[in-house]
Amino acid sequence: MESKLKPSSAHVQTPDVSAGEVDDARHDAVFGKLKQDGPNFRNVGWLGTACLMMKAQIGLGVLSFPSVFDTLGMIPGVVLLCTVAGITTWSDYMVGVFKLRHRHVYGVDDAGQLMFGRVGRELFAVAFMGQYVMTAGSAMLSISICLNALSDHGACTAVFVAVAFIMVFVLSSIRTLGRMTWLAIAGVVAIIIAVLTVTIATGVQDRPPTAPRDGPWQSDYKLFGSPTFAQASSAVSTLIFAYAGTGAFFPIVSEMRDPRLYPRALALCQTVITVVFLIVGIVVYYNCGSYVASPALGSAGTTIKKVSYGIALPGLLVSGILLAHVSNKYVFVRILRGSDHLTSNTLTHWATWLGCSFGVCIVAYMLASAIPVFNGIVSLAGALFGTLLSFQPMGCMWLYDNWSGGKGKASPGWRWRLMVCWSLFVIASGTFLMVAGTYGSIVGIVDSYRAKGGTSAWSCADNSNSS
Repeated sequence: MESKLKPSSAHVQTPDVSAGEVDDARHDAVFGKLKQDGPNFRNVGWLGTACLMMKAQIGLGVLSFPSVFDTLGMIPGVVLLCTVAGITTWSDYMVGVFKLRHRHVYGVDDAGQLMFGRVGRELFAVAFMGQYVMTAGSAMLSISICLNALSDHGACTAVFVAVAFIMVFVLSSIRTLGRMTWLAIAGVVAIIIAVLTVTIATGVQDRPPTAPRDGPWQSDYKLFGSPTFAQASSAVSTLIFAYAGTGAFFPIVSEMRDPRLYPRALALCQTVITVVFLIVGIVVYYNCGSYVASPALGSAGTTIKKVSYGIALPGLLVSGILLAHVSNKYVFVRILRGSDHLTSNTLTHWATWLGCSFGVCIVAYMLASAIPVFNGIVSLAGALFGTLLSFQPMGCMWLYDNWSGGKGKASPGWRWRLMVCWSLFVIASGTFLMVAGTYGSIVGIVDSYRAKGGTSAWSCADNSNSS
């Protein structure tokens, strides 16, 4: 008889199964029976997985790195970027390890329920939805900035945000990640080409557009900065936010054909995005110094800004699509898990799926349009939720699997002791960075509001001038 997981049974630890197996040829521990006439929720290859993970992390946010280096200094900026990359890569690796050991885990909330019960489940569910719904809203806002830049403010900004909402809703309603793989590949390629175009342009121009026009000019980049605590915390939060796709990796690995290949996909993902982050941050900051724009698209002049936005538009759209999709899918799976409707083309299946998709996208749209200083609030969500999804749970996951139930505690060796210390360090550092980053983001919101007086809801004003 086919076994089915009820939503309330996520806290029960199921027997481990080998990485490439399901209960039988057409049964999955999360989705249940995979029917021939239903959606195939286990159809993503390792290369597609790598591209989906890259797209969950890389966007135009990488163009904030030069201003981060301006705040921290070149050397501390590079060191901290590599440190964050190393810690989050281990966290990402733990997602795959935990998934293979507990095949019924679909999202970080399921891991939270295993470790901390109902409170852990709901805490991580709020963090997951807060992070990715708000980031999907930020992607809609980025699309509106792009359309404003390309059209010289050819329409009211509120109209452009509405257009972004429609495109994101329609395409995020594709039911499986396997069918979104080519979108992810196109989005990653578009974003990388766009940011590298800006990077190259800053090297061939005489000086940044905002630099003094009279006399010779030389970059005033700093090897070491002297930021305040709030400025440093906000800068580090920006680095963490760039790697904060960890929470989305749970649903991505759940749709892999063979989760044993997850480490291969992760290695490709983290290598590519870290190299791109370093190249863009170092080269643009070296060429522009303190006159770097944030985001850095404006650091190479109006023409390059338009060209780069035109190239980046597909990548921005795919960011919104993917982040909205994983949010839709989380709610959808939670509602229908354990039901035959989850993998059947029934009226209940389609009504639930489209309802979840529309609900998530409309909330993201309202956040993007209605809340003043929205970008600051997204930074706050990144500092609070992004860190919470990328550090603390993964340290706890290793301890959960290796403390009381593991062999190491009975006869602890140096490797086990080292991993205990490392897990505790990840938990402690993540908590500190979450608190410090939240403080820095709040200070930034207050300063931005005082300087600009905030922004109005559903504004028609051109939002591309500062970018």
